[in-house]
Amino acid sequence: MADIITIGDGMVTLDPQTKGPLRFVNSFDRKVGGAELNFAIGCARLGLNVGWISRLGKDEFGRYIKHFMMGEGVDMSQVKYVKGYPTAVNFKEIMEDGSVRIFYYRNGSATTTMTTDDLNPEYFKQAKLLHITGVFPAIADHYVLIIERALELAEKYNLLVSFDPNIRLKLWSSKERAKEVLKTFLPHVDIVLTGIDEAEILLGTDEPKAIVEKFYGYGAQYVAIKKGKDGAIGAYGNEYIESPPVKERKVVDTVGAGDGFDAGFIYGIMNEWSLERTLKFANTIGAMVVSVTGDNEGLPYYEDVLAYMGELEVIER
Repeated sequence: MADIITIGDGMVTLDPQTKGPLRFVNSFDRKVGGAELNFAIGCARLGLNVGWISRLGKDEFGRYIKHFMMGEGVDMSQVKYVKGYPTAVNFKEIMEDGSVRIFYYRNGSATTTMTTDDLNPEYFKQAKLLHITGVFPAIADHYVLIIERALELAEKYNLLVSFDPNIRLKLWSSKERAKEVLKTFLPHVDIVLTGIDEAEILLGTDEPKAIVEKFYGYGAQYVAIKKGKDGAIGAYGNEYIESPPVKERKVVDTVGAGDGFDAGFIYGIMNEWSLERTLKFANTIGAMVVSVTGDNEGLPYYEDVLAYMGELEVIER
């Protein structure tokens, strides 16, 4: 059982050992990835009790992901192997400037066997927060039904709902379809964690205060606007805070930074921190993630974040 639960597709991520166009890369490192999977790892490393709902192929990649996640302390009681279906895979392309492109091979994976019946009401009943993203419903139409059922259960059992639109246009059939589906989730969301571009797709504006007001209009209690190297904006009730960026050591891979921010923001809310501290904490995690290659390798432990913030002395030798 877990306090925080999330639903999504997990993948084996093949990271290039050399930078540049993928067609010239000859060797890769095997890792794990997926937006919701990364979020779960981020929460677990911070010390939160988190569970992941998914399906994996009954193959070597599926075993690898399950063992990896169990080692991170994520509750895997709602993740099952499915015989005859592969585990999803993606290939990453990393350029010299740290920019990334992702090539997905997830159609027909084990996750596609999931239905609304796979959501255990008892698992939701004991939880405190459900985290969803726009990635999972983008993969297949029937995943939308799964998220809708999860939102019903969250409402029934009084869970907070956090939502990162995380719009991947490579996965959606069109920008219009993404907007159509994701806006139906908004009336059920308490915490919005978005980028400017995603908010503009959903709401038709890129002006931060207008974004906040529009999300408030749907019923959100918290709004966090992620601005990458420019920091973040947070709003809660009458509070509106522009949180400055945290300097990263070096940008080598931007994938996973948003998921890390989400985990940090949720940590602050779960611990009833002030909005200002919550934003600073989440920004710090984002800065730490981009300095490490890999989707989740840079997600820090709680004490590492405090050390980066200068609040904890670390003796290295």
